[in-house]
Amino acid sequence: KMRRKIKNPRIVLLDCQLEYKKGESQTNVEISNEGDWEALLKAEEDWIKATVDEILLVKPDIVITEKGISDLAQHFFVKAGVTALRRLRKTDNNRLARVTGATIVHRTSELKEEHVGQDCGVFQVEKIGDEYFSFFVDCKSPKACTILLRGPSKDLLNEVERNLQDCMLVSRNVALEPKLLPGGGAVEMALAVALRKEAASIQGIQKWPFSVVADALEVIPRTLAQNCGADVVRRMTELRALHAASKDGEYSSWGINGETGELADMKEIGIWEPFVVKTQSMKTAMESACMLLRIDDVVAGAKKSAEGRKQRGGGGGDGGDGDDPQDADGDDRIG
Repeated sequence: KMRRKIKNPRIVLLDCQLEYKKGESQTNVEISNEGDWEALLKAEEDWIKATVDEILLVKPDIVITEKGISDLAQHFFVKAGVTALRRLRKTDNNRLARVTGATIVHRTSELKEEHVGQDCGVFQVEKIGDEYFSFFVDCKSPKACTILLRGPSKDLLNEVERNLQDCMLVSRNVALEPKLLPGGGAVEMALAVALRKEAASIQGIQKWPFSVVADALEVIPRTLAQNCGADVVRRMTELRALHAASKDGEYSSWGINGETGELADMKEIGIWEPFVVKTQSMKTAMESACMLLRIDDVVAGAKKSAEGRKQRGGGGGDGGDGDDPQDADGDDRIG
């Protein structure tokens, strides 16, 4: 019976319950006559009525709380023409506060006019599938929004949600650091060629770290070629020769097309990667390699099998009278 479409609503956000409070511990009440029972129920009704009256003083159109709303409180709201929503998540309540301009109030007695949100243009309840959704649209200065995903199955929806999350994080990274690098393994191959040129100018064993890092960087374009079913050896040789012949970065943006397996200019097909993600992956790889190189020894302890102990024990007993020094040393060591 509550209104399901309201234009320019006055919204009140609460995080307190609109139902009679239960005791924190178990409470027993003994009632000897019917009048006392009626007085107890009336006390609960009076408290709920007083709480609702405190909310109605600011003349709201919508009341939203994170806790429960009793049936009696809903009755009073319906009589006043107020729409009430209950058990809203804390995160959603915070986002509604940013959208509608309302302030979340902890006690109804503290509710004031400036706490009422009036930035929402239209409130409406719509049924999508088997569920009802509340929409707060046409807001004046929205600082939050909701993206509604629909799909035939839960697995597909989870996959779409993960892809959407990746897209949003990429957009965030580009907004914070507006720098892009060509994808398709172009950056890794360009770095590998540069490191090999640097290694050629170094004498001795100091050149080997350059060569090893260059080989590791080529894993990215090689993996792309393998995933799309291309001739890996031929494509890697062509891409390496193309970058080696590049002058002033002429072919530095060429990489592997992940769909066709052919060499392509990443600028032309529009494949880019955030600069922040690329640098962070490089730093993580280098730090992991350095951490592994700091390991100078590995101590592994393996438990001896029961059968092995039995054989050694039996051999010691049979050879106790022998003069084999090796057995004697072994016996002394075990003892």
